[in-house]
Amino acid sequence: MSPPLILAIDQGTTSTRAILFDGNGCALAEAGRPLEQFYPADGWVEHDAEAIFTASVEVLREAVDKVGRGLDEIAAIGITNQRETVLIWEKETGRPIHRAVVWQDRRTAAACDRLRAEGHEARVTEITGLLLDPYFSGTKIAWLLDEIEGARAAAERGELLAGTIDTWLIWKLTGGRVHATDATNASRTLLFDLRAQAWSLEMLELLRVPAALLPEVRDCAGNYGETDPDLTGRAIPIRGVAGDQQAALMGQGCVRPGEMKATYGTGCFMLVNTGETAPLSGARLLTTVAARVGGRTTYALEGAIFIAGAAIQWLAEGLGVEGGPQGAEQLASSARSGHGVVLVPAFTGLGAPWWDAAARGAIFGLTRDAGRAEIAEAAFDACALQTRDLIKAMRADAPDAFAGEVELRIDGGMSKSPWFSQRLADLTGVGVARATYRETTALGAALFAGIGAGLYRDMAAAAESRPPTEAFAPALDVDRREQAYARWLDAVGRVRAST
Repeated sequence: MSPPLILAIDQGTTSTRAILFDGNGCALAEAGRPLEQFYPADGWVEHDAEAIFTASVEVLREAVDKVGRGLDEIAAIGITNQRETVLIWEKETGRPIHRAVVWQDRRTAAACDRLRAEGHEARVTEITGLLLDPYFSGTKIAWLLDEIEGARAAAERGELLAGTIDTWLIWKLTGGRVHATDATNASRTLLFDLRAQAWSLEMLELLRVPAALLPEVRDCAGNYGETDPDLTGRAIPIRGVAGDQQAALMGQGCVRPGEMKATYGTGCFMLVNTGETAPLSGARLLTTVAARVGGRTTYALEGAIFIAGAAIQWLAEGLGVEGGPQGAEQLASSARSGHGVVLVPAFTGLGAPWWDAAARGAIFGLTRDAGRAEIAEAAFDACALQTRDLIKAMRADAPDAFAGEVELRIDGGMSKSPWFSQRLADLTGVGVARATYRETTALGAALFAGIGAGLYRDMAAAAESRPPTEAFAPALDVDRREQAYARWLDAVGRVRAST
């Protein structure tokens, strides 16, 4: 008899996908649909929640058809999602009262500024581990209640429900029987008490969000009901849920303190597991739930680099480098050794740990014999040096988590390059483990579902089932590494001083 399958729904910012995994973490089949973005005003970003649900059902069915095995062989469904995107819908009809407000949306910036000016941010961070920023879900919920006619009154009468995209999909897939989220998504709302592992009455009052709107918070691996057979052909258990970055942390097997991953896309999201300790950051990193399984919560520090792969894209758009990422890499690898060129890609400011929105990009160290190759290598190096900034900040915030040997596990577009993976190890001074499989986020959701379905004993056993990685050890002379980092810090200081 064939081993059971696990189906992961990966609902991202630009697409909705379903991937079927076997018990060894190998992807057997997948299906996807693009997701339309709506931009009704400057800084506003919205999604059609009904379209997300329809696409989720379609890709689920298509992936199952592709693998050629029966629905009865699917042991469980795992869901991972764009974390801070949120919507409100009518409890009776299931009709959203407005499009989903996407994590990128900035419409509540003024509300966040007001709360910060009133002196609330320190307390918000103490309770939630987050900063006052429109990125998170809480102020978006308040905006919907205030701006949609009759919404606040309906919410107070108990007629509305709210949730992030995982909650919406669970509610829809179960035919409205389950209104729940997991601890990782809850921890991104500005409404969740990290240490109490419950909705914070203080934050609900501060942001004016009625408690009755919110879903029940459950473990990442647990019972989220079964799908409606009319939708999926049979009742399939939903047994795993996690936000996308926490799912990727699980998909990279980072289940012990000190284990960390970085995902290199347009920007870079980096998380380090801090175990059962939830440290408050001195560098304005985010403290968040890494996972909650069997009632036991583990935490993570999270930092975001605004520009990673976007710096490589800029080489094509700004400097006319041809051949895409591969062409940029080939050019960079031909750079003159020891050229000293430094690129600070602060195109939209500097993210963690600097948090300087006014900073702008610059190139330093240009000489007569410096050209496009040297600038290209500096663009790749900037991704590695920003990663070192984050590792340094995380070490300071959670020294106990870094007591052992440090390894950085990487995924995302830039990680496909062995050359960049080696450069990353050289400039950070830590070992790099490159995922040889693409779907770390979906795999993490599947592993959580596998735990919830009893296919894996615990998180450690689930992590061991993932495919192997490729290792890169630092090979650059220590003095050259430290000189490169000193030049980087000097350049960052110059960019910040010029604003």
